[in-house]
Amino acid sequence: MTNSRRKFIRQTSAALAGAGLASALPFQSLAAAKNKIAASDKIRFGVIGCNGMGWSDMRAHLALPEVQCVALADVDQSVLDRRSADVESVGGQRPQLFKDFRKMLELKDLDAVIIGTPDHWHCMAFCDALSAGKHVYEEKPVANTIEECNVMRRAAKRYGKMVQIGQWQRSGSHYARAIEYLHSGKLGNVRLVKVWAYQGWMKPVPVKPDTTPPSGVDYEMWLGPAPERPFNENRFHFNFRWFWDYAGGLMTDWGVHEIDIALFAMGATAPKSVMASGGKLAYPDDASETPDTLQTVFEYEGFNMLWEHATGIDLGPYGKTEGIAFIGNNGTLVLNRGGWDVIPETGWEEGLKVNKIEDLPEQPRQDDYLQAHAKNFVTAIKTNDASILKCGIESGAIAAINAHMGNIAFKTGRKIYWDAEKGNFKNDEEANELIKAKYHNGWKLPEE
Repeated sequence: MTNSRRKFIRQTSAALAGAGLASALPFQSLAAAKNKIAASDKIRFGVIGCNGMGWSDMRAHLALPEVQCVALADVDQSVLDRRSADVESVGGQRPQLFKDFRKMLELKDLDAVIIGTPDHWHCMAFCDALSAGKHVYEEKPVANTIEECNVMRRAAKRYGKMVQIGQWQRSGSHYARAIEYLHSGKLGNVRLVKVWAYQGWMKPVPVKPDTTPPSGVDYEMWLGPAPERPFNENRFHFNFRWFWDYAGGLMTDWGVHEIDIALFAMGATAPKSVMASGGKLAYPDDASETPDTLQTVFEYEGFNMLWEHATGIDLGPYGKTEGIAFIGNNGTLVLNRGGWDVIPETGWEEGLKVNKIEDLPEQPRQDDYLQAHAKNFVTAIKTNDASILKCGIESGAIAAINAHMGNIAFKTGRKIYWDAEKGNFKNDEEANELIKAKYHNGWKLPEE
């Protein structure tokens, strides 16, 4: 087996492990341990939006003996039936099922909820859950607009419950070690950070006709505050990500993960300016709306950050499909879900070409970081200590807001300038209008 092949398999396995897919969690061995936990010590979870990451998050939490899944809410009855069977298959009791999550939140014995809905529902489900006295594990991105992010920040502060955002790379030990190396100063002045997601698995979204909703789907509830449109399979379940009504494309889907680590490592929160260029360049005639190719430049104090994404291509910068590169005067630290390494800059000393810093080979990842993220959330609930959360609402909001700024720059087609004190763009009515959440069908943005 070639070294490149071994590396590919190792990186692929690591990525699958990070998503909770590399191996089945040992639920059978946990069944006995769960039975030993006193009823008063159990943490009862519900899930709002159970089809994709909502269920992956619940599985990670169910690996903890004190966690029970007692309720599921989803607009699709087939998803409810499938996930209910999944809960029972891992040693749980049949959960209560709801089409309307607001009814689920009325349960008195519900301690915490996982929100895995499409992005346009995040803010409402989040605020309703907090006001009902529940702790919240919220899938990324925090929300579908900057305004919603700010509403959710204030709600979290007001209600004082534990909030964890699903940017699970924050719970990764190799990310922490890479950031520690960055902070050692060995790279020298870091003036540029590259973040990227090249997604070769993404193929064109085929154009499909509008149809009636599938049997058992409450489509009106699925739309919620989004504009009223006929049902189309392309906009439902996973592919909602590529339509502006419900999400922000790869920028907010993958971008928040990488941007989060980049800004956390660099100690930055808000850019001074943003500009973006791209579009539907790979699949110009497919059904999706969000750009399949995009480059965005964020200007911060002392450094620039370049985000780029491309669909249908795997060979991204440094030969990696996703990652973050901290580029300094002495070398570059390249970090992704598979591990990290350092590529030294070279110079000349007495006629000899030498490395400015040590060439550090790949430092591989270990463990299941989604599992670690779930454990961190449960520990915060048990100790009632928000300070230990790896990715609370403030961290999640920073990543989401910066990602939304990138999309706003793309939509306006020009360089936009941020006023951090006022929380809006300078002298730009069009950009500031795109900050706002626009609710439809009688739904209203949660009140302050």
